This record gives sequence, C-alpha cells and structure tokens, in this order.
Amino acid sequence: MILYEYPFNERIRTYLRLEHLFHRLGELALREHSTDHHFAITTIFEVMDVAARADLKTDVLKDLDRQKHILNGYRGNPAISEAVLDEVTGQLDACFAGLNGLPGKAGQSLTENDWLMSIRSRIGIPGGTCEFDLPAYFAWQHFEANVRQQDLQRWIAPLVPLAESVRMLLKLLRDSGLPQKVLAAGGQYQQTLPQGRTFHLLRLRIDPALGLIPEISGNRLIASVRLMRLENDDRLHPSVDDAAFELTLCS
Repeated sequence: MILYEYPFNERIRTYLRLEHLFHRLGELALREHSTDHHFAITTIFEVMDVAARADLKTDVLKDLDRQKHILNGYRGNPAISEAVLDEVTGQLDACFAGLNGLPGKAGQSLTENDWLMSIRSRIGIPGGTCEFDLPAYFAWQHFEANVRQQDLQRWIAPLVPLAESVRMLLKLLRDSGLPQKVLAAGGQYQQTLPQGRTFHLLRLRIDPALGLIPEISGNRLIASVRLMRLENDDRLHPSVDDAAFELTLCS
C-alpha cells in the first residue's frame, strides 16, 4: 500500500516537510559515498531554511506542551495505562527540554560555521560547488568516509532536538485517527468533516496495483479526493473507475 498524507494547515505542512528532510538526511548521512554526503549537506541547509521561520520553535514548544496537557487529562481513566502515560509524557518532556535548551532558532549555531556557510552560499548556484569554486570542500569530499560521517553527525547534532520533537508530535497526531474503508465512485470521493472537531491531517492508503494517484484537497468543512492515472503521454488523466482505499482523519 502507498500512503499519501495531506495537511489541513500550514503548521502541519511544515512539520511534514521537516520530517521528510530529516528522514532523507538520516539515510544519506549513513552512506559512505561523497556524493551522498554532498546531498546530506544540501539537506542540512534545507532544514535550516525551513527552521528559519520565526515562530516555528515557539509553535513546536506550544504543541508539545498542549499534547502533554491533553494526555494528563486521561489520568485516572481505568481504560488508560498510567505506565504508558508516564512514558509518553516523559518523552514529551525530554523533547521540550531539548528544544527549549537550544539558543535561538534550530540550527542557528551552524550559521557561525564559516566553512559550511561558504558552501551554502554556492550550493544554490548550478554547478556552484565545483573544485575551482570551493577547493576546501572538494578536498573534504576526498576524506575517508568515516571522517566525513563524523563531521556530518557533528553538524546534524544541533538539529536533533527539532527532529525528535516533530517526530513525536506527528506520531501522536497520526495515532489519533481511525482508518476507514471508502469507495471513490467514478474516481471521485468527498466527505463532509464532522463539526466540533478540528482535523489537522488526512492519511490515504491505496493499493499501488490500481495504478491510481490521489489528488487531495480539503478545508475545515470538507475533504475531497480525485483519483488520477498517469498515461503514456506522461500526463495525469482523471480516472472514471470505482476504486476503494483507506482514509484516516487525524485531529
């Protein structure tokens, strides 16, 4: 099954982008080829660009505190394990302390690294990191793989508290939804969202054997899915076939 996710607001959209970047960064940093490490550095800069938003750190800290408050409201409920609650709230506390302990924005300390910033200033230029532009960077790419990996881990370290916090918040959000099987009649599906609840994320799982690609849209009132098919002309065309998929609304 292929999982597609659609955020209903800008805050969750930012979290998903960060999660995507952190996942890529984790994979690239473990590899040994210098080309992989080049793109790991590129990803670090992308994370810094996303994290540069003035209110991001504040939003994450508020969400961590809000989730802890929600979970503490379940204490005393006989259907809820106190041990599990303690474990999850402990993780939230650790994320809060780690992120709150960072000076300034996430990754701000990396801006004081002149060597990294010299790469950042050139990396957006097509071919801008050639050896004649950045000889020191070219030399670094010829270091032993383990040396480059150690450097990458050192540069990633200031971003880890943000990565862990976003991972925790998205996990709790995803766990809040219940999947349901639905049918898109003629390739179209719409669902009116229940009032009184604010949904932040839509998750859609579909069988890749169907060869269908969902185009998702939504707001606080309604969610809509249009199923498309990639044809031989390399364009997406609306499907007119009935198709089933799994839908989860997370609040």
